[in-house]
Amino acid sequence: MTSVSETPSITTRSAIEEFLFHEAGLIDRWRLEEWLDLFTLDCTYEVPATDHPDADPGLTWSLIHDGRTMLEQRVIRLKKPEAHAEFPHSQTSRIVGNVQILDETDESISVTANFIIHRAKAGKFDTYVGRYEYELVPRNSSFLIRRKRAVLAHDMLDPQGKISFII
Repeated sequence: MTSVSETPSITTRSAIEEFLFHEAGLIDRWRLEEWLDLFTLDCTYEVPATDHPDADPGLTWSLIHDGRTMLEQRVIRLKKPEAHAEFPHSQTSRIVGNVQILDETDESISVTANFIIHRAKAGKFDTYVGRYEYELVPRNSSFLIRRKRAVLAHDMLDPQGKISFII
């Protein structure tokens, strides 16, 4: 006998893609307060180290490992002129693709997607490539982000070794 959920899934890849494209647009347009509103209060945002992308962030170093409070502080800091690394702001254009729903329960949806981010700043152009891993929580007719993990497919960063914008 096959088990069938009494609550049929209404999540479609198209709905997830639309949400991720919306998120990408908010970041590219530096609408970071609105981007922050996409996260739950118990969220995490992580960019693991490039040499240990699958390491436990609680046990090792990460490029970024923010809970909600740190993420709010990051947004406030990025919007200030004193944030020299991002003033004037980078111009970014990101492409999100290969979106896949990995798992879905009544409470959350695990999603992965690939990204390419083109960044222009001070006459220099950089490209960042990798994959996103999300835990999304259905809310009304959309989603909130409980966990976002941006895994860079780089074996190293530029000589400064830092990321001064939202991946």
